[in-house]
Parts: sequence; C-alpha cells; structure tokens
Amino acid sequence: MSEATREAMEYDVVIVGAGPAGLSAAIRLKQLDESLDVVVLEKGSEVGAHILSGAVLDPSGLDALLPDWKERGAPLNVPVRDDNFYMLGAAGRVRVPNWPMPPLMNNHGNYIVSMGNVCRWMAEQAEELGVEIFPGMACSEMVYGDGGEVKGVVAGEFGRNPDGTPGPNYEPGMELHGKYVFLSEGVRGSLSKEVIAKYDLASGVEPQKYGLGMKEIWEVDPDKHREGSVTHTMGWPLGKNAGGGSFIYHLENNQVYVGFVVHLNYENPHLYPYMEFQRFKHHPMVADLLKGGKRVAYGARAISEGGWQSMPKMVAPGVALLGCSVGMVNVPRIKGNHNAMLSGKAAAEAAHEAIKAGRASDELSAYETEVREGPIGRDLKKVRNVKPLWSKYGLLTSLTLGGFDMWTNTAGFSLLGTLGHGKSDAEATGKASDHKPIDYPKPDGKLSFDRLTNVSFSMTNHEENQPCHLQLGDPEVPISVNLPEYAEPAQRYCPAGVYEVVHEEGSDPRFVINFQNCVHCKTCDIKDPSQNITWVTPQGGDGPNYPNM
Repeated sequence: MSEATREAMEYDVVIVGAGPAGLSAAIRLKQLDESLDVVVLEKGSEVGAHILSGAVLDPSGLDALLPDWKERGAPLNVPVRDDNFYMLGAAGRVRVPNWPMPPLMNNHGNYIVSMGNVCRWMAEQAEELGVEIFPGMACSEMVYGDGGEVKGVVAGEFGRNPDGTPGPNYEPGMELHGKYVFLSEGVRGSLSKEVIAKYDLASGVEPQKYGLGMKEIWEVDPDKHREGSVTHTMGWPLGKNAGGGSFIYHLENNQVYVGFVVHLNYENPHLYPYMEFQRFKHHPMVADLLKGGKRVAYGARAISEGGWQSMPKMVAPGVALLGCSVGMVNVPRIKGNHNAMLSGKAAAEAAHEAIKAGRASDELSAYETEVREGPIGRDLKKVRNVKPLWSKYGLLTSLTLGGFDMWTNTAGFSLLGTLGHGKSDAEATGKASDHKPIDYPKPDGKLSFDRLTNVSFSMTNHEENQPCHLQLGDPEVPISVNLPEYAEPAQRYCPAGVYEVVHEEGSDPRFVINFQNCVHCKTCDIKDPSQNITWVTPQGGDGPNYPNM
C-alpha cells in the first residue's frame, strides 16, 4: 500500500486517537505553547463515536489538566452517592461491607459519566485552543524515516476494493508528519501493536492481560432509579468458569449503565461471554431493576488488565504510547480514564520541552519516567498483584490476599513482591475435549437479547465494498486447527457475531467473517488461540456510532 503517491502535511505533534489520553495531550500542548501545530486524528465518525467505558470517573486527571472544568461545563453531572458490592449466587446475594476495603477503593468524589460525552467536551476545549481535530480519519499505516524513526502516519485512505486493489473512487490519503507521534488508540491498537513489535518494547515485561467489557444503557422505571448509585458484583453466573464481574451505575434521566466484564484468560473454549452477560440480567436483583424498562444502546470493548508489570516501554524514536495503548487500568478500581488523561499531559510536557530544545524524532524518556515514577505509577503499583492472584487462585482467595496486599502497599511495601501473569490470554485457552460445553438459556427478548439484535443498538455500519479489516494469517487455520482443537471459539468470544462456522449439507464447514457487525472490541486479536486474527482499521468513520457510552 505504501507505493501510493501521497501529499504530506507537517505538524509539531501528530496524535492518533481522540480518546481521553490523546485529547489531554493536545490540550496540554496548546496550553504550554499556543504556536505549536497539533493535529488529532480519530477513526470514528465523530469524537466519542468509538468511546465505550463504564464509567465512574476519578476526576484527578481533569483536575490536573483543566482545574476549572466545572466552570467550563464538563459533563460530570452525577456524583457517586452510594457504593455497593455484592457476591452473587444463582438466586441470592451477599453484600460485602465497604469498611475492610482499602481507601483507594472508595468512590467518594468520583462521578458517573459518559466518557463519550466527556471526550466530546474535551474536543471542544482542544479546538478552542487551536488544535485541529479530524474525525473519520482512520490511520492505516506508520511512516518511518530513513533512520528507522517514526516520522508520521497515513490517514484518510478510502476506496480500496475487497481484494485490496484501488477502486474507481480510490483516495490514497495523506501522510501527516510530526516531530513526535503520539499513539492513543486505546486497547490493542493496530499501530501501537506494530510499534511495540518493531522496537521490541515489550521485551522483559509480563504479557498484557485483557478483559471483555460489554455494556447496555437502559431507561428504567423512575421509581427504581437511584441517581448516583454504584453497584459492583462478582460470582454468579461466571463461578469458576472465568474471572470477571458486573457494574450497574445510575446516571441522570432515569438511565442506568448495565455492564459485564469477562477476563479473557478463561480456559474453557465453550464459554460464551456475551451469553454470560445476558444470563446475568436474569438474576433477581438485576431483573427487578430492569423489568418495565427499555434497552437503548449496546456496545463492547476490550480492557487492558495487566497493569504495572505488563506495561511495555512507552517510547521509541519519534513515538510515544499513551493511555490504554500502554495499559493503565487500575483493575480493582475498574478505572483507567484518569491515568489516560495524566499520561497525555505527561507526554505533552515531555514533547514540549524537547521541541523547545530543538529536538525531534528522538525518545521522550522524560515521559516514561513521569509515568512510572509519578501518580500513574503510584496508582498502578499498589494494586499490581490483584490480577495475578485472581488468575492463579480464584475469586475468594484473591479477595483476601489481594485486599491484604493493597493495604500493605498503601503503607509502601508488599510482602508478595511483584507477581507475574504467566500465559497470554490466547495461550490460556484450553482444548475443547478437556472441557464441558455450557448450556445457555435462550434470550427472552425482554431482559436478554441475541447478539445481532443487540448489535443493531450499537449503530454499527461498515462500507461493504472494502477489504475485510479482520485479517487471517492463514485462512485454513479456523477449520483445520481451531475447530477440531478448540471448537472454534471465535463463534463465541466475539460479542458482535462476526465469526461463524457454516455447515452446509454435502460440503465441508466454512469459516465466515461478517465484518460489517464488528464493534472494534479487538477480542479476536487477543483471544484467538492460534493468534491467527489481526484487527486493522477499516475505512474512517466506519464501526459503531455510540451515543453516550
């Protein structure tokens, strides 16, 4: 693809991704020097279209970036008023008291938000400062300089035929060059994945770990709505099959965020994360809340869960990785947006100092130092053992040991040191013959829904006459390897029904990719046991169009 003749535009800093990290970087750069040329490229049809998060927001990132965010009208309208944690059984629940939990678990001072709307507001603040923001501009390639440094990105390529050849309305896109390029693509971004591999940035660190987060927005009966209420659960329906849990957040306008997270290190390839989410809504506690209500939106997204010990090196010549491109989620707090914002601010400050000193295209080592030694590192280091404890010893043991470890880390030390994660999530997948299939109840169409019906509530759309953005390394592997050995788990781990194994009478089974359904969660890129699927960007503007996720 790189043979195309493209125009080039020059900037001081090129930022890929208009999420909280990228927008924070853009804002901070212009705060420091309004003469800097800064551009933000966003693959979604608008800023916020591809943003999906819980979300209870710790405002510390905004406090550092825009201390007057309240006066500026930031959409943080629902402070957390009560915090509930339950262990669920099939028909009952046990409340876990708040008092044994470390102070870092307290949600006092946090806000229930739509991160999509927060990002839309942040984009307005950035544009007022003179930042150029281009939505609908997918970045499909990195551009490297003669010395192997990152020089820029290719954005805005449109019109390739399904076989990859230029179509009649082909547009080659543009090269956008920067003294520095910031990759803030979110979890498992295609360019970040390329850069990490090219510069061997993950050498010597633990494998990144992931969860799959699925979320619905419901309008509920006003009599059942409790604005500012936050509830988290663990246990049923997952049990010993997988780690994970749920969140139920009551925001304004009688709306409730109902979400479910499944850790992707599960062994049983018959597990069906989406159906675990649908089954969860039939628990009496949840069903009572949702009955008489209406689901208004659906989406899904992978979550980085590896934490402190899985963070790769964040800089290479000319490039820096921000936010979830590195993996900055505090797993027990279920929060990462504040760290994403702080990472954007830190990267901007490092780039500003470098440019002011006449530097370009080198490593922004000051950024990496600030992330590891500053508030982000302190936040993640305290909780670094929670995820590996959960993976190795299960829920109850991890709650006890993990809580103890967080308390001791609050005092500045850990008796456990730093535990490793071991296998990647793909490697954790077991053979189908070693595990029992799971019988899931059929969705009732009232509380629970089939995947394709729910995907229609994500407003997902892809132009069909383009190359499939879900690329198979070997087209034979799904049927020749994954089907006999793992019962082809892509049929189940995808929360959008993209992958099918079609059995037709008189013919061999076929592996079908319905890329039009893809909500860009990246689960396939992560969980495929053969690591045969690579997610790349489709045309700009394609994918989900989330309203206020």
